[in-house]
Amino acid sequence: MDRLTIVKVGGKVVEEPELLNALLDDFARITGYKMLVHGGGKAATALADRLGLETHMVDGRRITDAAMLEVVTMVYGGLVNKKVVAGLQSRNINALGFTGADLDLIRARRRPVVDIDYGFVGDVENINTRELRLLFRENVVPVIAPLTHDGYGQILNTNADTIASQLAIDLAHHFKVFLFYCFEKRGVLSDPMDDDSVMPELTESAFIENQELGIISTGMIPKLQNGFRALYNGVGEVLITNPANFARGRGTRLLRE
Repeated sequence: MDRLTIVKVGGKVVEEPELLNALLDDFARITGYKMLVHGGGKAATALADRLGLETHMVDGRRITDAAMLEVVTMVYGGLVNKKVVAGLQSRNINALGFTGADLDLIRARRRPVVDIDYGFVGDVENINTRELRLLFRENVVPVIAPLTHDGYGQILNTNADTIASQLAIDLAHHFKVFLFYCFEKRGVLSDPMDDDSVMPELTESAFIENQELGIISTGMIPKLQNGFRALYNGVGEVLITNPANFARGRGTRLLRE
């Protein structure tokens, strides 16, 4: 099987030019097929603040009412996506930006209300791997924003870590897939106050234990949940790291038990 590298980039990396440029430099050097999935939550929160909209998060997931959906669509599908695409084009990478609605790449259904009403948040139902595989064969590098659609005209905000995981799982039927979650920290920390306390390896049971102890919390929770789901569904390797260590393969490697 051909190798496919999927890099999900989020946190401060997509907000700070120095961090983003370092990541794009290393991403451009990756050989084989590749794609990039990005977040942009901090930029969305900043714009919402300027517009007088309050941001509500639950375990790292954004509550998305109609007004917030307009904000994230502008930021994710516009500002952040095109900034990343332009950065890759400057490195001679033929990148093309997408939301899940483009080419019907990612369909989702609106999350049902159980204990929490997440609003216009989508749970992925289908990945159009055929279109993605055609793009790879034409040496196009997809850059995916964390927006999906329901097939009836409704855009949905969808967690970028989830999108990266589901893309990796579905494409693992056609490629040998390596999934990297890249943000500002060097990996998963055993002490949230100490950036040097990186766990070099992490099993799912250790993750659950650290979550119960409050060591792993907020935005790291969906990242790890999705990383382990990918690992147990055909993805060859999952690594959580930062731009400085991305190319070296250093960070927190998720392990099967």
